[in-house]
Amino acid sequence: MQVRITTLSENTAGMPGVLAEWGLSILVETDDIRVLMHTGASISVPHNASAMGIDLAAVDKIVLSHGHYDHTGGLRDVLPLTRGVEVIAHPDIFAAKYARYGEQARYAGIPFPREAMEALASLTLSREPVWLTGDIVTTGEIPMITQYEKIDPPLCVKEGGGLVSDPLRDDRALIIKTDDGLVVILGCGHRGIINTLYHARELTGVDVVHTVVGGTHLIQASEERVLLTAAALREFGVRRLGVSHCTGMPAAMTLAREFGDIFFFNNTGTRIAVP
Repeated sequence: MQVRITTLSENTAGMPGVLAEWGLSILVETDDIRVLMHTGASISVPHNASAMGIDLAAVDKIVLSHGHYDHTGGLRDVLPLTRGVEVIAHPDIFAAKYARYGEQARYAGIPFPREAMEALASLTLSREPVWLTGDIVTTGEIPMITQYEKIDPPLCVKEGGGLVSDPLRDDRALIIKTDDGLVVILGCGHRGIINTLYHARELTGVDVVHTVVGGTHLIQASEERVLLTAAALREFGVRRLGVSHCTGMPAAMTLAREFGDIFFFNNTGTRIAVP
């Protein structure tokens, strides 16, 4: 089975005629299914799909990695083009999410009511993995087992009139089983890229991780954490690593140095295939 991966929205643009936008959206295609993983922050996905000759009406499923605006805000522009598509996510995507810096707190959740989504899509909310085909599955809730991967303290959720740390249980990834190993499409990796890969291996019974693409949330990570992440990625046997969005330039440069030719910037317009 060949997997085709196209990045429709990301912080940076990698080709003429497409828009860069803070956020992420990745289209995964096989011969059996087309899955859109997140929808970016606003208008970029429909614009870029048109510029790249991609018909969003052909999308079979949308998977939301978590409930932050930069991965869900584009739903308002995408859903009218997708003919009542099924949207798969965690129940916590509708939580009132905030980012707190000092005394200031900025709303960071989905920028429209749940009813607006349900009017245009079939909504499937599950804490458990959801199998889209016999080879493609969402992670469901990701256990946090490493010592060095932590959720950023500024990320909060409103509870009982106040703000508390957001455990981001809705953070999830998309896993594809191929003959060459697993392909893992990350959202932001809030619960840790390595935690995600351990869970993917446990869930599928496949040990080798061939390709990892998406947001790693190493943007505020220490150099020690980035190097520990790199060491773990080598243990998984990763043969292609494409980072996006919330990785941060210092972490990306370290990973580029550590992985050489198998590393790439996964920005808007990037297309790859496995194998």
